Amino acid sequence: MLILGIETSCDETGIALFHSERGLLAHALHTQIAMHQEYGGVVPELASRDHIRRVLPLIRQVMREAGARLDDVDAIAYTQGPGLAGALLVGTSVANALAFTLGIPALGIHHLEGHLLSPLLASNPPKFPFVALLVSGGHTQLMRVAGVGEYELLGETVDDAAGEALDKTAQLLGLGYPGGPALAQLAGQGRAGQYKLPRPMIEQMHKTGNLDFSFSGLKTAVLLLVRKEAPDAAGKADVAASFQEAIVDVLVAKSLYALEQTGLDQLVVAGGVGANRRLRERLDRAAAEEGCTVFYPEFEFCTDNGAMIALAGALRLDVGVGASLLANAAERSYAFTVKPRWDLSTLVS
Repeated sequence: MLILGIETSCDETGIALFHSERGLLAHALHTQIAMHQEYGGVVPELASRDHIRRVLPLIRQVMREAGARLDDVDAIAYTQGPGLAGALLVGTSVANALAFTLGIPALGIHHLEGHLLSPLLASNPPKFPFVALLVSGGHTQLMRVAGVGEYELLGETVDDAAGEALDKTAQLLGLGYPGGPALAQLAGQGRAGQYKLPRPMIEQMHKTGNLDFSFSGLKTAVLLLVRKEAPDAAGKADVAASFQEAIVDVLVAKSLYALEQTGLDQLVVAGGVGANRRLRERLDRAAAEEGCTVFYPEFEFCTDNGAMIALAGALRLDVGVGASLLANAAERSYAFTVKPRWDLSTLVS
């Protein structure tokens, strides 16, 4: 079964072809970072217009690289949400128009489910069940994953997500967009113990078992520190290192506690912040000490991409709703909508 994946939730246009038996055949990605840099962040209208320009040429590119034709595609998976409404509409409308023309199913995929399942693209994938740490620009969540569509929310951010806090702190330090990678690079030049910053909700976790996250107070602490110290270049590196270490401390502590609470020994880390090398280093070390294993997507699949959407589509087509769509053409509807806000825990297989 050949699945075409389309991802247009924010500022990357991702296209991929995934075969249920042969795996990932080809994928392509266009990032809009250069376009949004002068604005210091994503401009939704510009993002949508760029998706319109890129999506069809990228589909043609992926089909050529895979040596396939559109007539070979059995289903199209697309990101239905969450994300920017205008950007989502581009991928959703293209996917449903193509599916209608080809007479094949179009399957809306949750963007975070794509991230959550992306480590399954690796040569050594995890096996169900596992705990998943989803860390991206807009989301920080811990989930217990029993199977495709079987998700139990263990904890989530109550304010700023980890990636959002990283981006905002990078902006505070005068770094470029995207802020997370720039801050991580600067942190590598600094001393993490130079400034004492809070580790939000860690004490509460040990007292109550609460696995929620909160990073707004940490971000505010950095703001007050920078105003007070007015750090030079070396000082900013120390601030970045101290801030990154605080974020990592919280993510590591919560992840290990989630493994302990669930009795599982596999942790999947996905989302853009999952590419942070300091986070990977600390998680690997801490998990090994507890006899647990951590799984990550390949670096190229940490950011938004079409491969994770095609994979999620293929996996969902193996279970109830997908099977009926494939078998019964009369059940297919090409009327579409997007879900800019969409709770991952509401998904069912």
